[in-house]
Amino acid sequence: MKKIEKRALLCLLLSGALVLGLCIFSVRFFLQGSQWASFSANQHLYAGGGLSRGAVLDRNGVVLAETKDGKRQYNESKSVRMATLHAVGDSQGRIGTGIQTRLAGKLSGYNPITGVSVTGGTDITLTLDSQLCATAYEALNGAKGTVGVYNYKTGEVLCMVSTPTYDPQNPPEISEDDPAYEGVYLNRFLSASVVPGSIFKTVTTAAAIENMDDLMDRTFHCDGETVIGGAKITCPKAHGDLTIGQAFTVSCNCVYGQLASELGADTMEEVTEKAGLMDSISVSGIDTAKGSFDFDERDKGSLAWAGIGQDEDLLNPCTMMTFMGAVANGGKAALPQLVLDGGGLLDALGSKQTGELIEKDTAETLSSMMRDNVLNNYGEGKLEGLGLCAKSGTAQVGGDKTPNAWFTGFLQSEEQPLAFIVLVENGGSGSQVAGNIAKQALAAAVGR
Repeated sequence: MKKIEKRALLCLLLSGALVLGLCIFSVRFFLQGSQWASFSANQHLYAGGGLSRGAVLDRNGVVLAETKDGKRQYNESKSVRMATLHAVGDSQGRIGTGIQTRLAGKLSGYNPITGVSVTGGTDITLTLDSQLCATAYEALNGAKGTVGVYNYKTGEVLCMVSTPTYDPQNPPEISEDDPAYEGVYLNRFLSASVVPGSIFKTVTTAAAIENMDDLMDRTFHCDGETVIGGAKITCPKAHGDLTIGQAFTVSCNCVYGQLASELGADTMEEVTEKAGLMDSISVSGIDTAKGSFDFDERDKGSLAWAGIGQDEDLLNPCTMMTFMGAVANGGKAALPQLVLDGGGLLDALGSKQTGELIEKDTAETLSSMMRDNVLNNYGEGKLEGLGLCAKSGTAQVGGDKTPNAWFTGFLQSEEQPLAFIVLVENGGSGSQVAGNIAKQALAAAVGR
């Protein structure tokens, strides 16, 4: 009798496990079925094996990808194809951030009852301007890096270019050790974390404005080098006596190392975390890479270099661009979005906002300092009258490598509320190399 009871109990347990498993499967099937169907190993979707899928278009209705005669076709312009690869994706599903991979279920017309449609799916319109992306791609001129431009009022990403890239219409054979394609599948705008160099001084400046009451009245001194916590902090030249505004314009390492050391690790970490640079943000369902900063109170030398944007500092270009949008917009900004229309995929543009990344008064002061940078250092180029505010960065990356070049900022314009970021890996001068690319992209964005 006991043996029968044990067997009955075992059968009940197995039955319960089966029912539980079916419930879990059913829930996951309805919630994640489109992801299963659109997995990159499904060659019906990714090899164009006769399956009709929805088109991917830019904000102006330009077709970036569509299915014709059972094959996936891309824009007729090679520059557009190369520039938008990391946004659109490829037919093999190798570009993880590509809309064709991320939203393949929508493009294929998947629903949990009928599965993948054989007659066509949803068209998806991106926020991108394909011609602007092509301009930015050509301005990079074969260098590795990224260019991002977005509307900080609405969240629309107008430009997202990552290089190296390749032509999805005629994909090359790429070997793992080919330096020309190093990191080609990585979207540097969304998925990379890179040493920021002096563009991080915007954050250190914000921390100083909020925590040093006498900051604007102080005079700093730079002899070209100083020692903090046993570490030698160097500048390209001796800057002499400086106000904080002057130190920001000439990007004085000695002054900013001193500021970070005085502010302390806790304050630097608090302000950096508030700025959103340690977190990942979701861009139309694609999570950006997180930033990484090691503020060590026990090592003043390391802390000084961290405040300069060196040492162990790493930040993501997209989150830094979003922070720039918040500086321009009084402390908060719209979260970046890549999808303009896709069958009810998103809330209304501009409805998703950051929290307060920087205090309003601090943002106004920092904006004024970044504006002075342009007027007294970088120049406006074709952007006169649009209130260009910017900060460059020349980030040392170790060894004999040429520094990374950065340029980031925004336009103080009600009609053109744009924030931007440019990274050129091993590009050299931030203001000259990355700054020139940024000005070309912004001029194209505003129609100049």
